[in-house]
Amino acid sequence: MPTVRRIIVGVHGSLGSLQALRYAADEARQRDVPLLPVIAWVPPGGDVAERRHSSPYLRKIWRDDAWRRLWAAFDVGLGGVPADLRVEPQVARGEFGPVLVDTASRPDDLLIIGTGRRAGLGRLVHRSVSRYCLAHARCPVLAVPPSALMDEMSHPLRSWQLRRHALIPDTPEA
Repeated sequence: MPTVRRIIVGVHGSLGSLQALRYAADEARQRDVPLLPVIAWVPPGGDVAERRHSSPYLRKIWRDDAWRRLWAAFDVGLGGVPADLRVEPQVARGEFGPVLVDTASRPDDLLIIGTGRRAGLGRLVHRSVSRYCLAHARCPVLAVPPSALMDEMSHPLRSWQLRRHALIPDTPEA
C-alpha cells in the first residue's frame, strides 16, 4: 500500500463501527498518522422535511447529539480518546457513505469501515455504507469484518441460546 497520510474511520456506534474504530486506532498508531473519526447525521424526517421547516435550534441539538455519539463510541470502543494518537474528529451533516467518501478524498488517505451482518429486510430498507464506500472512494478502503462474537450475536436464535445459557447455572438439580 502506498504511503498513508491520514486514516479516516466511519463511527456511528454500531458494533461493526466500534470494531473498525479499534482497528483504525491501531493502524494510526503503527503508521504514526492522524486518525479522523467521522460521524454523519441527517435530521429526523430527512433533509427535505428540515428544509421545509428549518430550525437553527433543532439543527444544533442534532449536531450536538452526533458529537455525543462520537465521544460515546470512543468511550465504549477504546475506553476514551487515546492520548498517544493525534485525533481529528469530524461531525458532518449528510448520508454516511457520501460523507465518508468526501472526507477521504485524497489518494494517500486510508478509509476504514466496519462491516456488519444485516437481515434481509435491513438490506432492503437501508443502503449499505460499506458497498457505497467501496464503489465510490478515491483512496484505499479497508473493510473490517465483524468479530466472532458479533457474528454469533447477529443470529437471533443463537444469541438467545447464549443469553439463556448464561442465566442458567451449570449445577445439577438437587
